[in-house]
Amino acid sequence: MESIFTKIIKGDIPAYKVAEDDRFLAFLDISPLQKGHTLVVPKQQTDYLFALEDTLLADLNLFAKKVALAIEKATGATRVGVAVIGFEVPHAHIHLIPINTMDDMNFANPKLKLPKEEFEAIAEKIRTNI
Repeated sequence: MESIFTKIIKGDIPAYKVAEDDRFLAFLDISPLQKGHTLVVPKQQTDYLFALEDTLLADLNLFAKKVALAIEKATGATRVGVAVIGFEVPHAHIHLIPINTMDDMNFANPKLKLPKEEFEAIAEKIRTNI
């Protein structure tokens, strides 16, 4: 069965894309912990991050690094936190979250509710910093 991320990759579900190449896609999380919270996924649907072939896993991390540096510039965050949890969607993915304190990355915190226009502006700002 296709994951929600595969449906986003195929264009069946819209997303606020920030970066894409032939193997990877980065898009804003629609229930972000912080403005600029981005998900990075391989286009190949694989349930578990560490089930990815070594080269694909390494390249996914390099792609995520490029996106993280753009998020840092776009948001002015002190750092970009990285989280891999893997239970919520059966498709390997990396959370990139702009943070200024460790508490900014607490998944128990309430998620932000942002209007479409704000998501679009954040995505554009990240794209321009890549």
